Amino acid sequence: MLLLNCWREVAAKNPDALALHDLALRKSWSFSELDSAARRFSRPDGPLAHPTGNSSDFILATLQAWQCGQIVCPLEAGQAAPVAPAPPAGIVHLKTTSASTGPARIVLFTAEQLAADADNIVSTMGLRPDWPNLAAISLAHSYGFSSLVLPLLLHGIPLILAPSPLPESIRLACEQFAAVTLPGVPALWKVWLEAGVLGDRVRLAISAGAPLSVALEQAVFAAHGIKAHNFYGSSECGGIAYDDSTEPRTDNALIGRSMDNVALSVGDGGCLEVRGPAVGSGYWPGPSDSLGNGVFQTADLTELIENRVFLRGRAGDVINVAGRKLHPETVERALEQLAAVRRCVVFGLPDADRSEKVIAVVSLRENQTLDVLRQYLQATLPAWQIPKDWWITDELEADLRGKVSRTQWRERFLNRPR
Repeated sequence: MLLLNCWREVAAKNPDALALHDLALRKSWSFSELDSAARRFSRPDGPLAHPTGNSSDFILATLQAWQCGQIVCPLEAGQAAPVAPAPPAGIVHLKTTSASTGPARIVLFTAEQLAADADNIVSTMGLRPDWPNLAAISLAHSYGFSSLVLPLLLHGIPLILAPSPLPESIRLACEQFAAVTLPGVPALWKVWLEAGVLGDRVRLAISAGAPLSVALEQAVFAAHGIKAHNFYGSSECGGIAYDDSTEPRTDNALIGRSMDNVALSVGDGGCLEVRGPAVGSGYWPGPSDSLGNGVFQTADLTELIENRVFLRGRAGDVINVAGRKLHPETVERALEQLAAVRRCVVFGLPDADRSEKVIAVVSLRENQTLDVLRQYLQATLPAWQIPKDWWITDELEADLRGKVSRTQWRERFLNRPR
């Protein structure tokens, strides 16, 4: 009842204020209208609700689930519902992890944990009712749910639903509203920048889901004076760190500072540990020592310097090249500096004498060649860091969460046609 009670307090406090605007439907709801619409429903079957898509139906389905005591498990379009036993008592929300570094897993959350994440995000980022959130990212993903859905329902931050993340949708949305907060992922920020649709009506710009390169951040700032704030989080614990600076970063490894009410430390293996009231209760149905009791042990190799978070790669992704350790992000960031590269992913595969070789999968822009990449890396990186094998493919695309799965592309590389 905690989440439902919070919503009804929000709705009662600002009954006539704009709560939700669906650009595809050209329809708006005030807080009282949204509350009334959510109350008019047929009681759904089953213990779980699966809000899907990026329309007003997603918001109404979430509210209806809260009203009838269902557990909310958001799904991407076309995603099958996870098969698992009924969660323990007290669990109100299930998240599925992105599967970018391994198999997808279910994470359990109580109402208090969800509310704590929303509190941290609103407080740290300074979200404001007069700068409504523009939803161009998935509402079902942890990033979208915590940054868009929960601020609306628990804090009264209005939400504008874009029909798509395409530049024209963003341009039309910005024309209709005097000021917006725009969360995105790096792939979208790159598209929006190239299309020239960003302007001074974007008052707060946020990038998460995948690492935001310094080059892209600086390009957005140079073109529009917009500071894209890097946001780092995880499905297991919500927001972790946020770059609240007003000038573009100069170090790709710098992620930002810890979120409000989030305590960070580095464990024995050099990986980041997250503590706070927003950390999930655990994985389901198979528990893990890395998550629970208010602590999440990430696989991100990290340095903490004066409360600033510097990511140095992932523990399982480090490539052993003849005894020397290489973080694949080092090569990816070098390749991403080239205009010829649309997207890339780097990983290691076994080589001779218990060593590994560096593999690069790259999507090139039109009329570009592999020779350009090799020549650039030869002048930029030590010889031992240059990929030994390459795969040029047009199929390399980020998913809806802005990520490219190293695990999946390693498997695809091994099974590719020769």
